[in-house]
Amino acid sequence: MADYSAPLRDTLFNLNHVLKLGDRAGQPGFEALDADMIEPILTEAGKFASEVFAPLNASGDRQGCTRHDDGSVTVPDGFADAYRQMCEGGWTTLTAPETYGGQALPHAIGVAVEEFLSGANMSLAMYPGLTDGAIRALVARGSDEQKATYLARLTSGEWTGTMNLTEPHAGTDLGLLRTRAEPNGDGSYAVSGTKIFISCGEHDMASNIVHLVLARLPDAPKGSKGISMFIVPKFLPDENGESGERNRLSCGSIEEKMGIHGSCTCVMNYDGAKGWLIGGEHQGLAAMFIMMNAARLWVGLQGLGQAEVAYQNGASYALDRRQGRALTGPVEPGQSADLLVVHPDVRRLLMDARAKTEGLRALILWTGLLTDLSHHAATEEERTQADDLIQLLTPVVKAVGTDIGYDVSTQMQQVWGGHGYVAENGMEQFVRDARIAMIYEGANGIQAMDLVGRKLPMKGGRAIQSFFALVDGEIADAASDGAVREIAEALGKANGELKAAAMWLMQNAPENPDNAGSAAYAIMEILGLVAIGLMWLRMANAASAAIDAGEGDKSFMEAKLLCARHFAQSELPDAGALRRKLQAGAEVIMAMPAESFLRA
Repeated sequence: MADYSAPLRDTLFNLNHVLKLGDRAGQPGFEALDADMIEPILTEAGKFASEVFAPLNASGDRQGCTRHDDGSVTVPDGFADAYRQMCEGGWTTLTAPETYGGQALPHAIGVAVEEFLSGANMSLAMYPGLTDGAIRALVARGSDEQKATYLARLTSGEWTGTMNLTEPHAGTDLGLLRTRAEPNGDGSYAVSGTKIFISCGEHDMASNIVHLVLARLPDAPKGSKGISMFIVPKFLPDENGESGERNRLSCGSIEEKMGIHGSCTCVMNYDGAKGWLIGGEHQGLAAMFIMMNAARLWVGLQGLGQAEVAYQNGASYALDRRQGRALTGPVEPGQSADLLVVHPDVRRLLMDARAKTEGLRALILWTGLLTDLSHHAATEEERTQADDLIQLLTPVVKAVGTDIGYDVSTQMQQVWGGHGYVAENGMEQFVRDARIAMIYEGANGIQAMDLVGRKLPMKGGRAIQSFFALVDGEIADAASDGAVREIAEALGKANGELKAAAMWLMQNAPENPDNAGSAAYAIMEILGLVAIGLMWLRMANAASAAIDAGEGDKSFMEAKLLCARHFAQSELPDAGALRRKLQAGAEVIMAMPAESFLRA
């Protein structure tokens, strides 16, 4: 069976040495932060994840969820009790507003805790995970009455939230959705339709489930402009706000999936269910994007969680399994064979995995801080820059982060060889679980198109230009430091490739939009490399400074510098190949007749 330990030391290194989160204590937006509490909070979170969530990961995968004849769903054994402990421990309240019972801690801390939980048990972590997006949507668009009814209970975890977008005929193209909402005459609406792929749409862990559902009003215009959002609870709140009468909705079935078996993915049927409009009429898509953007960052975090747990088990196996002899001669002549870790190709897999995983962690923690700065930074300029960077990086974190999660999971399975293919050892579950994160909340190709079609050109390219300037500035600051010069130089070359790729798109996409489509994934990958490369430059700077000051664990800091050099040598050069691939354009891939793909 696979093991999991929360990556506490690496997380604290990023928060304390790279982001210097504690220095912000008491500043606007960080009033609830006590620098001395960062480590105790994360220590307890790591302990909870490894001792309560992780032991249920394999058993939950084997057992899965059960739908009963009445449409109710039972989660795997132990899940409900673990969720109860999570709520009692206050882990659902970390970053929520104090007004609704939250602790108002920085999102960087919330992100770290969410990684621990997802790495320990991705399926179980999904149940409270989507609730955060529902809270954000209600805070931004809900009426005072709706906030009073729902937010405190969602924050505490007494109730959970979902997002209902997809229909059998309407996936990415939400303009095709058919779910209807008819006015009841009392301010409520009767919602009817079928939604599919609804994560945690039905379960027995919370006393109510609050569905945020996209539907059309009778006079709605066609397409995405005619979509509204409705609050449709499983149980209708009574006059005291408690769960009352059962609403007219049910789980029609649960999907039999490749992975995340412990998470119930539901077909939800709404048969005149009572709901209430949130936000304005025909404003549903804008409201849903509040949830979706939060969910996309969270899904990138799921990729990180699977990469981390897979890396831990791959590294442990490489330091335990004996096979063959080192190419330079036996390392341990007295043993029957040397450890796997002596072989350069195994080390390549481990170094790739560690460099990608730790770089992704730094990037996600930074986006957590940017979330707070976008609301609370001292100046309007700083708030604007933070918001621009979040919007630019959201598709990258989601897509590149989940690509990394799957890639690292498969490579660590490779370290195990044939034993990694055997279910009882746990490695194949990480691969199966990681795979879905590349698909849901907008498949990764959609993220690339969002980057190229919306994020790069938004506001005249302001966000990407801000990013270029940020990277160039930090490279210039590091140019004279011998310990990190190699990393800075490699990052500078990769950033140059990114600029060239963006320029090519500006010149070639307007005359042929297919050029943008064919180039989208490659430029997203380049941006991901540069963004993670920037994180490695920052981490290398922090590690070098700690070594010079004699602070922290020297071996840990030296390992950081080695990982930074590896990323610079083995990952950043890919930016050039990706740029050349991008510049091939769409001509060849669009020339193939559609029927020729069948190879009849």
